[in-house]
Amino acid sequence: MTTVQTPPGATQVQAGGTTSPATVARTGLYALMGANVVAVTYFFAQSGFGTNALLLLGRVTGLYAALTMAFQFLLIARLPWFDRRIGMDRLTTWHRWTGFTLLWTLVAHAVFITLGLAQQSELSPVDQFVDLATTVEGVLRAVVALVLIIVIGGASARFARRRMAYETWHFIHFYAYVAVVLAFTHQVAIGSTFISSPAATAYWWGLWAFALGSVVVGRFGLPLWRNLRHRLRVAAVVPEAHNVVSIYITGKDLDKIPARAGQFFLWRFLTPDRWYKANPFSLSAAPDGRSLRLTAKALGEGSASLRGIRVGTRVFAEGPYGAFTSMHRTRPNTVLVAGGVGITPIRALLEEIRGHVVVLYRVSNPNDAVLMNELRSLAHARGAILHLLTGPSSAPTPRGPMLGPHSLVGMVPDIRDRDVFVCGPPAMTRAVVDSLRELKVPKQQVHAERFSMAG
Repeated sequence: MTTVQTPPGATQVQAGGTTSPATVARTGLYALMGANVVAVTYFFAQSGFGTNALLLLGRVTGLYAALTMAFQFLLIARLPWFDRRIGMDRLTTWHRWTGFTLLWTLVAHAVFITLGLAQQSELSPVDQFVDLATTVEGVLRAVVALVLIIVIGGASARFARRRMAYETWHFIHFYAYVAVVLAFTHQVAIGSTFISSPAATAYWWGLWAFALGSVVVGRFGLPLWRNLRHRLRVAAVVPEAHNVVSIYITGKDLDKIPARAGQFFLWRFLTPDRWYKANPFSLSAAPDGRSLRLTAKALGEGSASLRGIRVGTRVFAEGPYGAFTSMHRTRPNTVLVAGGVGITPIRALLEEIRGHVVVLYRVSNPNDAVLMNELRSLAHARGAILHLLTGPSSAPTPRGPMLGPHSLVGMVPDIRDRDVFVCGPPAMTRAVVDSLRELKVPKQQVHAERFSMAG
């Protein structure tokens, strides 16, 4: 382990209030979902219950499936207000679990409706299902929508996702839009709750207009408008190490892009062999209104070919995304913990964050420590303390594991009174978060970002 230390001389800055932006956003989402559950339940009760318990369950599960699908679209819309406060990592996790909830709710809807009608008609469940699909308007469309949702759910399972290219997985998810259109027309065609009253009809149309409008604005409208406005191009490609490269992006009115240190973009370099590949890379320097910089390590096929990008190449960037920013600070002073190329958003945060900062940079070999000259210069200029932690992860230290509780307290005695930002490989990030939990660092002071989204 080596240490670079400069005299602490940074201005102490008091962070904001005790209610974090993430808490406000989460509360808002929960309140929105709760209010809509109440509205759907009210309109269902207003439309009448009937006498068949299976049909009753089928109608209820169908209505809640429709509401879940609308909420799912809000989660994937990448609306800036939610993304900056909650972060794409957490929204993606919610999206995944909401997706599985939707899948099983739709399956339950189909099963209960089929069994309920079969009970009334005395047909077998299979014959009843075939009769529904071939004779009742909108049911066949609903069956196709259900099949598409099952395929998408299967592609999202961990064992399938790990064996699938990102582009393939992303393409399969586009069928969710087809499923929504089919399911919605089914609902319009035969949904009794949908047409039970003018208020119910207005509610359902308004709900879907808001959900789909959020997706159109967040996923398509805003990225297209920003890229047409800013006209991004590659200005320089600078090797940082044998397998690490920095790319500088310029364009028009970059000071109008609401990017902050710690955030990332989905970058598409518009060359014949790369235009369809979107790679998430963090900003490795705080935005200055003149250029944007990303720094990538050759971890996969996409990042390995970045060294060959030509100056002048057009760039299509989606973002900025992520809640890994100083907006979420709760304390005047900060600890920044990085592992490997996870240093890129940490380096940007060091440039932006005020107050006293301690940086812990963990690498296996000193030669793997990229951007070290910049980190040393920034640490000196900001009055920060920089620790470079090197050696095998199993290497013992006098205080135990290198990023264990005793080592963290040894390097940062007042760590419980600081915000801690952690970015690195998943195993390292989990280990640091576990150490902070053992040290009883308050949860709201711990900000972690997965390596996969950072660089």
